[in-house]
Amino acid sequence: MKKIAVFSRNIKKNQLNTVVDIFKKLDILNCKLIIYKDLFEDIKSNIVFKSKISVFNAYKDIEGCSFLLSIGGDGTLLDTISYIRDSGIPVLGLNIGKLGFLANSTIDDFESAIQQILNNNYLIDKRTLIKIEGHQQYFQDINYALNEIAILKSDVSSMIKIDVHINDLFLNTYWADGIIVATPTGSTAYSLSCGGPIMAPDSNNFIITPVASHNLTVRPIVISDISCLKLSIDTDKAPYLINLDSRKIKMNKKIDIFISKEDFTFNLIKLNDFNFFSTIRNKLMWGIDKRN
Repeated sequence: MKKIAVFSRNIKKNQLNTVVDIFKKLDILNCKLIIYKDLFEDIKSNIVFKSKISVFNAYKDIEGCSFLLSIGGDGTLLDTISYIRDSGIPVLGLNIGKLGFLANSTIDDFESAIQQILNNNYLIDKRTLIKIEGHQQYFQDINYALNEIAILKSDVSSMIKIDVHINDLFLNTYWADGIIVATPTGSTAYSLSCGGPIMAPDSNNFIITPVASHNLTVRPIVISDISCLKLSIDTDKAPYLINLDSRKIKMNKKIDIFISKEDFTFNLIKLNDFNFFSTIRNKLMWGIDKRN
């Protein structure tokens, strides 16, 4: 019997019936469900489960799961990192949100997707994680991200000054609203909106993308993901944010941080009819003739 963890957050009223329908379909399968505690509280009054249900609220609670089903958008899927950690448990993203680059399965193909997984008819898409280190463990033991690490000013204060070294070689001093260091997965996220390039997931690179750079000739740069970056942040005590995907902390002092590739990967479930190029073509509407 396969054990499936199910995660979602902030279910909206207009999504509740859809989510309940998903659980009704899961409940008839020969699987053991373990549901995120807050999600279970949201749905328990709307469905009577035929089988026994467990709940989880910490990463140790889902040990031994065959896979995790993330119901929502890409932001929801990014939040699963705190529960997956280095376990290697693969994740299927079921998109009931908006764009969905990572959560690319839909309600229409949900039953087919689950059957493929239960029949072991899928591939694992190993996605690079990026980690941050320094003299203090600012994010404790979850110091890594799937999309990007971003250093950003926190309000309308003056620009941030960031000196960047790559493998002890000086790259540049950035005067900007911030800087993004993105993985290939994150190349279609915040970095893209700031003018960064799109990279295929297996390209083995990072992107350094400035946010609203004061020097207009400064552009994003692609580097090898075996590089070690040193970022020296100087804001004259003005507050700024360090973001790891959706997690963030506020700082107001000069610090050095070090960024590099994490030793383990985040495992996405890739169904046999999925490929990255069709996803970006469809999501970004490439090749569509708008003249009619």
